[in-house]
Amino acid sequence: MDTNRPIFIPVILGTSRQGRMSEHVAKFVVEEVAKREGVETELIDIRQILISTTDAGESIKDPKFSATVMRADALIIVVPEYNHGYPGLLKHVLDTNLKEYIHKAVGICGVSAGSFGGTRVIQNLLPVMRELGLVTIFWDGNFSSIQTIFDESGKLLEEAYIRRLDNFIKELIWMAKVLQYGRQNIALE
Repeated sequence: MDTNRPIFIPVILGTSRQGRMSEHVAKFVVEEVAKREGVETELIDIRQILISTTDAGESIKDPKFSATVMRADALIIVVPEYNHGYPGLLKHVLDTNLKEYIHKAVGICGVSAGSFGGTRVIQNLLPVMRELGLVTIFWDGNFSSIQTIFDESGKLLEEAYIRRLDNFIKELIWMAKVLQYGRQNIALE
């Protein structure tokens, strides 16, 4: 196992809507992950991924996104809950890759204006993650009443989210290391 290489955990911002409050969450998550020793991260904004709608699947891969996901040891998906579901563009982007996800950890941060913190979007994404070959952690990032957690400039107003996200990140890093070891040292038989 290459213990000298940092664990790479990109954060995917899963909506392209204008005025998206989940952008504050994604930037906060990137900042918190970046504080971890031996971990690298970057923000992937699906708004910046040029995906065709005239075809589907791997035939419309974005080379940069695919390379980033291939390099990743784990992923964090920050996704708003839209009418109890996830944004269609996120699903379209995720479906452009397959082998890049196999046996990698994923954590999901749900964002909502209501009191459930994106619980329903997380529940709806779990079977998708499994089908893609990703391994979900048991911690979720639930960001409730998003309009009150950050100010207009994106400054965190609710310090409790730092502690909550700490457990989420610890679990994701642990799972990323275990799965990295497995991918490198244990053959599928």
